[in-house]
Amino acid sequence: MAAEPEVVFSGLDNPRGLAFGPDGALYVAEAGSGGAGPCFTGPEGEVCFGLSGSLTRFKNGEQIRVLMDLPSIAAPDGTQALGASDVSFGKLGYLTIGLGGDPNMRADLPEGGQDMAKLFSFVPGKSTTLKPVADIGDFEAEANPDGGVLDTNPQSVLARDGFTVVADAGGNALLKVGKNGKIKTLAVFPQRMVDAPPFLELPPGTQIPMDAVPTGVAFHEGAYYVAQLTGFPFPKGGANIFKVVPGQDPEVFASGLTNLIDIAFDGYGDLYALEIADNTLLGEQPSGMLLRIHPGQAPEVIASNLMMPGGLAIKDGFAYVTDCGTCVEAGRVLKIKL
Repeated sequence: MAAEPEVVFSGLDNPRGLAFGPDGALYVAEAGSGGAGPCFTGPEGEVCFGLSGSLTRFKNGEQIRVLMDLPSIAAPDGTQALGASDVSFGKLGYLTIGLGGDPNMRADLPEGGQDMAKLFSFVPGKSTTLKPVADIGDFEAEANPDGGVLDTNPQSVLARDGFTVVADAGGNALLKVGKNGKIKTLAVFPQRMVDAPPFLELPPGTQIPMDAVPTGVAFHEGAYYVAQLTGFPFPKGGANIFKVVPGQDPEVFASGLTNLIDIAFDGYGDLYALEIADNTLLGEQPSGMLLRIHPGQAPEVIASNLMMPGGLAIKDGFAYVTDCGTCVEAGRVLKIKL
C-alpha cells in the first residue's frame, strides 16, 4: 500500500533537489519564479528572467532562505522555473544552477544571468556566499559531449571525495568536476528512436529521435546510477536508469519507467526512483510516483499522486520529496515512510 506523505514545510518557489547537510539541516534548491525580465521565447513559450532563486535550510522547525537572489527563468506567472536545481554535501556544500538552452544565451541576460549553467560551492551553516567551482555551460560550448545542438542544463550534483559529479540534462552527459574546476566527461547518453505520437499525424510506424535527458545521479558500490527524464515525446515506460562504471559505456540497470527526475539509495542498498509524471508529461494531469526499484521486476509503489515532484533525499528510513516542483509559493517538502 502506498504511504501517506507528511508535509514537513511549504511556501517554496519551484523546489527541486534537496539534501541533508553536515549540520543536520535539510537544504532545498528553489529554482525561483523568474522576474520582470527581459522576457524571451523559451522551449515551452514565453519566459522571463529575474533574481528570485534561493537555497532554503530547514532545521529544528525553522525555515530560512540562506542563499538568495539567484538567477531564475520562468513563465510570466512564475511557474516552470529554471534556476537552482540541486544541492549536495561533502566537506563543502555544492549547488547547481540550470539554464535549459544554448550557453551563449547567457551573454544577453542581465547581471546574475551569467551564473546560470554553473556549479558553485558554499560553507553549510556558516557562509551565505557562493564560490564558483566550474562553468558547465562553457564546457558544453567547447566540448559538446553528445555532439548535438548546444544545450546545457546542470541538473543533479553529487559530492564525492575531492570532486563532484554533475548530470547535464541539456548536454545528455555525466560530468566529473575536479577541485580545480576541470571538467571531464564520464558518460554520454545518446538519442534513441521512438514511435512518433499520434497527434503529430505522421505515417504509421514513423519513429523520431528522443534525447536521453539525464537527471538524478546516485553512487553505490563503485558505480554511478543515472535517472533519465527522456525528451519529447516523453513516452510512457520509455525512461531508464543507467549504471555507469567509470571507464565503461553506460548500461541499462532498470527500464520501463516514466519521466524520472531523481534517484537515491537508502542505507541498505535499495534504489528509489522519483517519477515526475507516471503517465508522461504530455498527459492531461501528470501525477508523480516514488518507486522502489527491483531490477528485472515490476517497481514497487511507495507513494503516488505526487504533484510534479522535483527532488529526492533519503535518511533514517524516510524519503523526503519536493512536491509541486513547478509551483510558486506552493512548493513543499513531503516526508514518506519507506
